[in-house]
Amino acid sequence: MGQLRTALRAYATEGHRPDAVLARASRFLAGLHDYTESEAYDDGHPVGGHSAPRFATCLYLECDPATGTIEIARAGHPDPAIRLADGTVILRPTAGGLPLGIDPDSDYPTTQIVLEPGETIMICTDGLLETGGHDLDSGWERIRAVLEEHRDESGSLEKLADALVQAVHGPASHHTTGPLSDRREDDIAVVLLSRHGRPARRAPRRTVLTVRQAEPERISMARRQMRDLLYDWADEEQIDSAVLMVSEMVTNVLVHTDGDALMVAEAAGEHGCRRLRVEVSDTSDELPHKRRPGELASSGRGLLLMELLADVWGVDPRGEGKSIWFELYEPGSGDGPPGPVPPGPCVGSPTAS
Repeated sequence: MGQLRTALRAYATEGHRPDAVLARASRFLAGLHDYTESEAYDDGHPVGGHSAPRFATCLYLECDPATGTIEIARAGHPDPAIRLADGTVILRPTAGGLPLGIDPDSDYPTTQIVLEPGETIMICTDGLLETGGHDLDSGWERIRAVLEEHRDESGSLEKLADALVQAVHGPASHHTTGPLSDRREDDIAVVLLSRHGRPARRAPRRTVLTVRQAEPERISMARRQMRDLLYDWADEEQIDSAVLMVSEMVTNVLVHTDGDALMVAEAAGEHGCRRLRVEVSDTSDELPHKRRPGELASSGRGLLLMELLADVWGVDPRGEGKSIWFELYEPGSGDGPPGPVPPGPCVGSPTAS
């Protein structure tokens, strides 16, 4: 690990982009294994046994403090999490490749995000999530609760980091095995980065996710992103409707086109009378059309669902491809039927398309 850290720092100092830094580091680690393995032989006979392959996970960030732009490359590492200015915490899915050292020719695509004023990004090793008998999913829910509940007027990231580690090694853990140094579990690293400044008034919650043709399993991540974004939405049935429509829209792109699906979801307005707008775009010029599927048909209900569940929806041709979108309006009182929000201070009147 010491040699790998030195190599990573050297490649970064040379000015390479994040994807190139990880690609070079992976080749370095794979070559280091090949060299060590060759040294373990004498005249064709093994000396001291056969060495196992070396690999390491890594998440590499390049940040611009002035604009908040972050370039991320990921090698078999957990995705980062972002705490928005209003305290909402969401996982930020990023493109990634294999752990370093497994395949010297592996690619590491980059993902660009913009950290807005008042937002904090957290990256961590899986030790923070899985320690204490948790798996990645239950461990994430535990850490997410800490991120959302932590309040510190001074904005100290040190205190937040302490709270995260305490949640893992303190009473919240499923079991305790003695002092911190005695625990026989994975090591933990956590990094927090916050952008200073006052957030824009009523800044919308926003999430972006690309689902690639080769990664249909990320459709479940799209559903999870919607639930995380709408965790305090007034109407549970609308949350279920949004999740169902997103799943259908993204699946249709993967099934009926040769390209990837880009989902952009934004919840704007004051709590209790917000507007949710979700767009799923692709590069195909073929516009969708309504079908009348039979009772036993397994597809063909996408637009019918949107017509039934969305307050407003539409299809917009683009210069290259198209965008399918829908909007939902949060009931202002919380006890009436959902419907379009009337003109006023919330989000304005909807316009059908």
